[in-house]
Amino acid sequence: MVFSSIDFLFRFLPIFLIGYYIAPKSYKNLIIIIGSLIFYAWGDGWYTLLLLLSVFVNFIFGKLIAGHGQPNQTRKARLIFLWTAIAFDFGLLILFKYTDFLIENLNLIIKIFGAQIPAAHMHLPLGISYFTFMVVSYQVDVYRRDISAANNIVTFGTYVAMFPKLISGPITAYGELSQDLRRRNISIANIEEGLQTFIIGLGAKALLADNMSTLWAGMSRYGYESISCPYAWLGAVGYSFQLYFDFFGYSLMAIGIGTMLGFKIPKNFDHPYASSSISEFWRRWHITLGIWFKKYIYFPLGGSRCSTLKIVRNTFLVWAFTGLWHGASWNFVLWGLIFFGLIMLERFCIGKYLARTHVLKHIYVCILIPLTWVVFALRDMGDIGVYFSRLFPFGGSPDFVTTRDFWNALGSYWKLLIVCVVCCLPITEKMYKKYKDNIIIKIVLIAIFVASVIVIHTSTNNPFMYSRF
Repeated sequence: MVFSSIDFLFRFLPIFLIGYYIAPKSYKNLIIIIGSLIFYAWGDGWYTLLLLLSVFVNFIFGKLIAGHGQPNQTRKARLIFLWTAIAFDFGLLILFKYTDFLIENLNLIIKIFGAQIPAAHMHLPLGISYFTFMVVSYQVDVYRRDISAANNIVTFGTYVAMFPKLISGPITAYGELSQDLRRRNISIANIEEGLQTFIIGLGAKALLADNMSTLWAGMSRYGYESISCPYAWLGAVGYSFQLYFDFFGYSLMAIGIGTMLGFKIPKNFDHPYASSSISEFWRRWHITLGIWFKKYIYFPLGGSRCSTLKIVRNTFLVWAFTGLWHGASWNFVLWGLIFFGLIMLERFCIGKYLARTHVLKHIYVCILIPLTWVVFALRDMGDIGVYFSRLFPFGGSPDFVTTRDFWNALGSYWKLLIVCVVCCLPITEKMYKKYKDNIIIKIVLIAIFVASVIVIHTSTNNPFMYSRF
């Protein structure tokens, strides 16, 4: 079940909210857990037991790491408990997400001996990449004494399993929600604000991302080897908008539902396509993931307060892990390493020159980012090579310069592309915040909701792209 579905909008969410609002304060967390388990089981069946196992094991280890009932516990004992918890959490992630990837690459080595290991075909549990990072951050923060361990498994379970952020984030630290988990204010103003945020996110997903998805789908339908250079660029731009509004829309819906429940879920996007450098782009894109990697990998390795060689090493490791986190495929690793190379290039070579420009630095970002998303989207290295040969058809055959496919697609999508560009600009959010209480804005939001429901009802199910990561 996804947020942009009829079942969620008109069955699950209304029933859940009614139960949540009428429940006494002391039972609201329990209502969230029950609702979240139903939500998760609806989409992933028996793997709900894996989620429950993660909640139970990490609750116990949190108390062990904190030394509850063991006032004389040594630092070494706490460290052992920490690493055991991390091994358990990442062990599950590796088992379900990377087993076949490891087998596939091992087979490339052992095939010279005539041996092959059969693929395990492990099902990827929904949201495992997200709730794994959340529970690992919890254990590390408890070990560092940044937070106190949860004393109530219902409270801890609410943090881990809360359905708005369970499947695709935002990735929240326990400390960010600890106060809201214990007590929170629910008001009509919060419900209204949350509902408006949710509708904007729903519109971004259903009206922009899902409609833009057909542009990118056309690339493979025609065959990458037969598309023209302009059409290839248009497809890359289309996929960039599709991915952004899909994930941005989900994050807004998660924040909106959280607000309706009385939680302050952190912002996950800050107009990344308005960035003036690749480094700035990543600070604005999937903000909570970037913060996680900085706090738990980059800074412990020394961050930027070390030699140049170690800065390069630290950045390399962060981006290699960032690529792998997104998927068990070499194209994701390559995607991460491309970002590593661009960020290092900016840091040590061209960054100071870009900072002196005005329009050029934005053009630079608008050209490079769609190229990185092509690598992100295509898992087959051969397809990546073919697609880039269409993007840069130097010395190509005459079919490279045929532009009929481009003009046909542009004629169908130019209005949607303009809307996407406008919605990427910071001025759009500023204008909304300024006039959001105006009756005209409320009418527009109602229209967005109705239009979104019509699109969802009349189209096939289009799940969130980031739910598979």
